[in-house]
Amino acid sequence: MLHYETIPVTPFEQNCSLVWCDETKTCALIDPGGDLAHLLERIHALGLTLAQIWVTHAHIDHAGAVGTLAQQLNVPIVGPHIEDQFWIDLLPEQGARYGFEHATTFKPTRWLNDLDHVNLGEHQLLVRHCPGHTPGHVVFYSKELNRAFVGDVLFAGSIGRTDFPRGDHATLINSITERLWPLGNDTVFIPGHGPESSFGQERKSNPYVGGT
Repeated sequence: MLHYETIPVTPFEQNCSLVWCDETKTCALIDPGGDLAHLLERIHALGLTLAQIWVTHAHIDHAGAVGTLAQQLNVPIVGPHIEDQFWIDLLPEQGARYGFEHATTFKPTRWLNDLDHVNLGEHQLLVRHCPGHTPGHVVFYSKELNRAFVGDVLFAGSIGRTDFPRGDHATLINSITERLWPLGNDTVFIPGHGPESSFGQERKSNPYVGGT
């Protein structure tokens, strides 16, 4: 069985997700932006072994601690899409600007593309490339959990910012309507910040994409 738990990290209250496989007791962290001691303590408490780091995009609050964690535990980094390479290169600068210590660049073990899959133990998740917030943003979808880990593409009642370098509003809206909505109205999503919601709820009430 596949499980997940959301653990807010960093002063930005970024939703890092811990996903694990019951059968193998292996886990992945999605967007470990910081607070590594807290994350590793939780992994230990659950009796798990960290096998992978999955990255939705390379903004500092999502990727600031990825390089340090990968080096510390010698685990692979999976994602994001290669179009976020320039954001990875800017991680030290982002860290200095926003007060994140020890933010380092990293080289993903594997870049992700649209319709790729990632595997954890006995389970598989679908990858959708959803640019707009950043050009290389990806989303992880588990049909088994009926959950999508969407990073900063979509929020409960809002959408991702597009005023950062290489952000684009029209591209973001297209990513949401063409790549998230087909996953189903009943799919619950875990955003990069704030509470969970469902795609159906956002299609009804979100002022940015409601009615799409």
